[in-house]
Amino acid sequence: MAKNWAKFPHARSVYSYEGTALKKHWGRLHRGDCEPLPKDAAAQDAWRAFHAGEFQRAVEAGLGAGGAGVNAAIKAQSIYANYIDKAEKSRLALFEEAAGWANERRNVAPSDANAHYLYAYALGRYSQGISVAKALAQGFGGKIKDALTKVLKLAPAHADAHAAYGAYQAEVIGKVGGLVAGMTYGAKKDSALEHYQQALKLNPDSAISRIEYANGLILLFDKARLDDATKLYEEAARCEPMDAMERLDVELARSELA
Repeated sequence: MAKNWAKFPHARSVYSYEGTALKKHWGRLHRGDCEPLPKDAAAQDAWRAFHAGEFQRAVEAGLGAGGAGVNAAIKAQSIYANYIDKAEKSRLALFEEAAGWANERRNVAPSDANAHYLYAYALGRYSQGISVAKALAQGFGGKIKDALTKVLKLAPAHADAHAAYGAYQAEVIGKVGGLVAGMTYGAKKDSALEHYQQALKLNPDSAISRIEYANGLILLFDKARLDDATKLYEEAARCEPMDAMERLDVELARSELA
């Protein structure tokens, strides 16, 4: 881990969930990923750091807590790499390391739905970084698909996994075309759209589900659905963030519109 990660670029105190506030707001904070509230105080502390945007502290605390606390570390490192780290080489290294932690966690706890999701997320972002074509050639497509289908079997209400599965299918179709995508990777346009819609149904306050849906519409329909995609981005920009990650999602939507 780098000595000093860049700071979360917004006010952190806004997203502080000290004491019982974490439990009180847990349901809303984790509506997207269905992570259960950990009983372990150290794991709870890791999540507090995550929600406040103290991503480096969340990684250290999550790995220190072990068990389900590792999920906080994986998510913190992945979100930091996705939104804050600007150096391509270190971003890819962070995603790769996070995917490794997630793979270990899901092997130890195969019924932990979020461990499978976080593995798919980190590997998916890594794949986007090296190019979708390269990732498919290295067999990552199948691994991401298997992990996401496992999540949805274990936790059908996992909104973030629905959005990710929609994105996986849209990216594959965008790269290899509908016919090859369907035959080789089981990726279908109708299925992608259904998963995007289900994600929003399950988590209607989500900015990132709208962003993924918008990006998917462009990949699948190009300019024909540009108005719908723009509308989704506008809705995402108006979402009310409850933590640091959601704030980064909303800021992304705003910057894309600008």
